[in-house]
Amino acid sequence: MSILFSPLTLRGLTARNRLWVAPMCQYSAADGIPQEWHHTHLAQFASGGAGIVMAEATAVSAEARISPEDTGLWNDAQRDAWAPIVAAIRERGALAGVQLAHAGRKASTWSPFSGHRGSVPPDQGGWGTVAPSAVAYDGFAEPVELGAGAIDAIVRDFAAAAVRAVQAGLQVIEIHAAHGYLLHQFLSPLSNLRSDDYGGSLENRARLLLRIVDAVRDAAPDAALFVRFSASDWADGGWDVEETATVARWAAERGADFFDISSGGLVAHQRIVTGPGYQVGFAAEVRRRADVLVSAVGQITEASQAEQLLAAGDADAVMAAREWLRDPHFALRAASELGADIDYWPKQYLRARPA
Repeated sequence: MSILFSPLTLRGLTARNRLWVAPMCQYSAADGIPQEWHHTHLAQFASGGAGIVMAEATAVSAEARISPEDTGLWNDAQRDAWAPIVAAIRERGALAGVQLAHAGRKASTWSPFSGHRGSVPPDQGGWGTVAPSAVAYDGFAEPVELGAGAIDAIVRDFAAAAVRAVQAGLQVIEIHAAHGYLLHQFLSPLSNLRSDDYGGSLENRARLLLRIVDAVRDAAPDAALFVRFSASDWADGGWDVEETATVARWAAERGADFFDISSGGLVAHQRIVTGPGYQVGFAAEVRRRADVLVSAVGQITEASQAEQLLAAGDADAVMAAREWLRDPHFALRAASELGADIDYWPKQYLRARPA
C-alpha cells in the first residue's frame, strides 16, 4: 500500500491521498474577486487526483493584498464568486482549501506580469502598508507600525474571512504565517523590533498569530485548520526551525490541526541553498520537535521521492506547486508510477489509464 495514496483524516474531513496542491498566487483577480481563470486552474487539479486543493494567498482585507490583482475574502461578492469554484473542486473528489493572508510590509506591490517591480504608487492603485515595525522590505515602501487597535482589527478581519470561507463551502483554512508576510514579520526578530506585548520574547512575537488561530478556530469550528510557516529566514539572527516547532506546538494546543512547512521570504539578503527536497528537513524537524502533523514542500517532483519522504517519517503529506503546473494530473501519474490502486480516475479519462 502506497503511503502517498493512503487517506488522511483531519477534524472529520478525509483527504483521499497525501499529495496536495500548495497555494500558488495567480495575480489574476479583479477587486479581489476570483475569475474564470481561477475556476479552471483549481478544478483541474481536483480532476487530476489531488487530495487537497489549496487556493492561493487570499487577502483578509483590501490592504492585505500582495498586489492589486490578489484574490480576497473581505466581502460577500468575493465569497459568492468563490462558491462555484469550491463546488467544482469538491465535486471532483478533493477537499477545497484556501490560504488566508495579510501581506504586511510586502503589500501593494506590482504583480509579476506588470513589467514593474517594487511598491505600487498610490496614484497607480497602490496603498499604504503596515507592519510590526516601520522597517521596509528592501526596495519596497516603508510601512507604518501597527498600533493596538489596528492589530485587533486584523484579528477580526481573519475571523470574518474565515466565516466567508465556510459560507463559500471551503473545508480547509490555512493561516499564512510564512514567506515574509505580516504574521511572519511579527514572528521574526529581523522584522519585529517592538518593545510592547507583540515584540521581544518568542511568546510576544507569536501573540498575534495565536490570537488569529483562536479567532479562526472559533469562526470555523468544523474546518481543518492549517498554519503555514517559514521554518527558517535563511539569514543570521532570524527566525529558525526550533522557534517554528515551539510556536507550532502552541498553535496545536489552540486548535490548529496541521502545519505546512516552507522557508524563506522575509529578507532580501536571505541565502537559500536549493535542490530536490531542500525544505523536507525543516518539516521533519518540526514534526519531531512539536509532535504535530506536517507537510513538506520544495522541489518535490517525483512520485518515488514523495513516497520515500513519507516512509521515512519526514512528513505526513506532500505539498507540491510547480509540478502541478507542469502536470495538472500529477496525482494520477504518481499513482500509476507507484502501482497504487486508486478509484478516482475521472470516468472521462479512463481510456487513458495505464494498464
